Amino acid sequence: MASLRPPSTTPLSFPSTPTLLIPTPITISLNPTTLHHRNHRCRKIPTTTTTTSSASFRNSLPAPETNCPVPVEQQPINEYQSLSTSFPFSWASGDFVEYCSRLLATGASFALLVGLPVAWFGSVGADPEPFKRLLCAASSGILVVTLAVVRMYLGWAYVGNRLLSATVEYEETGWYDGQMWVKTAEVLARDRLLGSFSVKPALSRLKYTLVTLAVSLFVCIICMVNIDESPKGYATSEEGVGVIPGVYNDESARSFEPDAFCGEPGIP
Repeated sequence: MASLRPPSTTPLSFPSTPTLLIPTPITISLNPTTLHHRNHRCRKIPTTTTTTSSASFRNSLPAPETNCPVPVEQQPINEYQSLSTSFPFSWASGDFVEYCSRLLATGASFALLVGLPVAWFGSVGADPEPFKRLLCAASSGILVVTLAVVRMYLGWAYVGNRLLSATVEYEETGWYDGQMWVKTAEVLARDRLLGSFSVKPALSRLKYTLVTLAVSLFVCIICMVNIDESPKGYATSEEGVGVIPGVYNDESARSFEPDAFCGEPGIP
């Protein structure tokens, strides 16, 4: 009877099977070293992308032409950059109020320091007009400012013509070996854009300044011409001849030149 009893402990070994399958994914997914490396690799990806995009953006900026045979200092874009930062050409491309104040300071300084002393101490005459002296000093200041503006206009016009032109004339070593280079489409588009939006406004400002200075100088000349210059301090004799008092009189003339007063009364 005892040998016919079935075993009771064998079926209890089945629940251990699912426990053997669980540790493998948990150990792999929660390993801190693996997660650190994965996160580190994930963080490198956007950094590389940003660096690549920044480099491509810098490469897209306008740079000096590497295949251009024109020397660097003779390229129109470099000439423009040099002109826009030099004195006094940078005034034309700056702020309008600052531009006007600098021209006014230049003219006033020359008129007060040079024009007025020359007009005041260099005048010939017993009693010259003070208003005329001031007009001469103001005219000298306007003339100096006009020369400065003309010089700025010539410089900006030269650079503007080289930017807008489809060809560039340059010299390799000297004046005797002049060459000409035809701009590429990209260079021509960039130079004309720069010339249209940077050089032409400066030229327009200088043109209006020259017109204003010319009108001001013309008004000063008209005022100096129309000043009443009637002689003051001169006496008029009976014959209508102007004489200087204290220098000439009839009595002294008769005593020194009696022959010139022959037949006139009063001669001894």
